[in-house]
Amino acid sequence: MSEQVDADASSTPPDRAPAASIAEQRVAEVRDNPHMRLELLRSSYAPVAGAVPVHVRYRRAALAFMDWQVRRGLLNPLDHERPGSPWWRAVNEQLLSHTQEARLRVLGHPGPASSSSAEPSIRFALEPSSKSWYLAHNVSIVTAYLDHRDLAQRENRVERFFINLVLIRLLFAHALVAEPRLALAWLAPTAHWLGDPRRAMTGLFLSVSRVLPDVYPLDGELEDYIADEHTIGRLLDLGVIATRIPALYDWAAGALEIGALADLVSDGTPAYAWDPNDPDPWMPPPTRLVRAVRRILPPSPISPALGE
Repeated sequence: MSEQVDADASSTPPDRAPAASIAEQRVAEVRDNPHMRLELLRSSYAPVAGAVPVHVRYRRAALAFMDWQVRRGLLNPLDHERPGSPWWRAVNEQLLSHTQEARLRVLGHPGPASSSSAEPSIRFALEPSSKSWYLAHNVSIVTAYLDHRDLAQRENRVERFFINLVLIRLLFAHALVAEPRLALAWLAPTAHWLGDPRRAMTGLFLSVSRVLPDVYPLDGELEDYIADEHTIGRLLDLGVIATRIPALYDWAAGALEIGALADLVSDGTPAYAWDPNDPDPWMPPPTRLVRAVRRILPPSPISPALGE
């Protein structure tokens, strides 16, 4: 796939087709093949011939976010013996489309951007950095969340909980590099290192594979899955992130310039396709270890609106 993309760069005539239209076509070609979706994403970060390979290391985080979706069967065709999730397929498709469109712009294909939500991906492709990667990735994901809320409502309670958890961790990972005091208070000097998408640590924030089996949809009781969650992940969620959720969403709504994001939390309870009157899974009685973490890392008193 990456070879094909680079070959296109050298063989396309001067009157190149618009990047957005080619990206749309390529995504359509892999729509019902999860592994080819993954390869299309991988190819979007491949080195450009004759240029410094500045994008390659960022694909670690992008692949971490997508690889567990493939393993769980979330991206399987809807007529597969194990049908995938219409919601996850739609969200992934938007991310793929924006990432591939940005790649094609780097290769010289013209614009304009297919949408305002694709523009951060193009800016990252032209000037990559940790902050611009998160901005590009999370704008694509959050707009897809908002665009496909109706599909999310069809998922069962267990799936909807983890859909919200994925969003929370994505926003927190972004804050680590863009608003470190909000994320880690007095440990802010370490935040950028922890959240750098070029490092393996980022997989902790972008994947929930340690708690979920490789099957879709999840059945049984939500509480059983929560009880099985990896200790580090649970400490992160309850000890650090839970007390920051309202501020995190408010900050991210401004940073991503998506005001509707702030409405996806209600009184501290994530509310995307989730009943805000069902807060218990989000704030269970804290264990001694969780209380200790909260004492050590209390929410920063600074206003998240000050973060840039």
